[in-house]
Amino acid sequence: MGSQVSKQIERRKEISIQKKVLVDLEESFGETYPGSDYRPSDRKNWMAEFNPEKLHINQIVWPGTHDSATNRIGIPLITRPFAQCQSLSIYRQLCVGTRVFDIRVQEDRRVCHGILTTYSVDVVIGDLKRFLSETESEIVIFEIRTEFGHEDPPEFDKFLEEQLGEYLIHHDNSVFGKTITELLPKRVICVWKPRKSPAPKHGSPLWSAGYLKDNWIDTDLPSTKFESNMKHLSEQPSVLSRKYFYRVENTVTPQADNPIVCVKPVTNRIHGYARLFITQCFSKGCADKLQIFSTDFIDEDFVDACVGLTQARVEGKA
Repeated sequence: MGSQVSKQIERRKEISIQKKVLVDLEESFGETYPGSDYRPSDRKNWMAEFNPEKLHINQIVWPGTHDSATNRIGIPLITRPFAQCQSLSIYRQLCVGTRVFDIRVQEDRRVCHGILTTYSVDVVIGDLKRFLSETESEIVIFEIRTEFGHEDPPEFDKFLEEQLGEYLIHHDNSVFGKTITELLPKRVICVWKPRKSPAPKHGSPLWSAGYLKDNWIDTDLPSTKFESNMKHLSEQPSVLSRKYFYRVENTVTPQADNPIVCVKPVTNRIHGYARLFITQCFSKGCADKLQIFSTDFIDEDFVDACVGLTQARVEGKA
């Protein structure tokens, strides 16, 4: 018992030390970078503001969400705090400016996070279609995967193609260098990541797992995650030469051996440092590699941080 208490005391000290590392870094470097003062006038249509004829897919810094469809997961106040990573519905996330989604499903097509479940994926697709019907030039990356420990929904690839077919941007490596106008009226890049079912083939309406990569670091320590994100990002090619999307997740994850296992208080340890991360990308010489930037509990400022850097790239300032 005593050793466990001692371990937890040391753990809390380490968390405090790591939080101070980020505070000190922010005081030293600030949060100013090319485009940091930009605010879109209409977040629901922020891509349209950049002129779709000139905005290339590989110029965009895509605001994304982690475990995107968990706003109503589990039982409120009982199991929800252990799995909820977003407070907004998919539709509200789209309206606030989110353009990359991480959807986890189980065999019956219900969205899940671990063992906890929520609404059917039909709700997610309904929200996406509603948004697409209300906008004209917004491109969305829709990643759907079978959650770890679960079986693939039967014939789910066919289901996705039937539901989203008119919007799907078929796999093609030339997409990365194209403008939004060149892709329209198609507007959804759908990445399907099954666990056992066959992966999407080259040229198909769906994209396979290899076209949306990341380096997941499972930790609740904010500075460790921040530095690991920077390290892995620095090892990637520039967005101008890559033929895949690369995601950095500005999140930390509750650990079973720590007393605090609710998502929000843990992920808040890093949540406020998105702009600092972008600033450090410039300082470390890898700002040209940042592409998808995801978070828990997305808000307007996170979206603006990504859109601002996109604006700087469009204007040739980054």
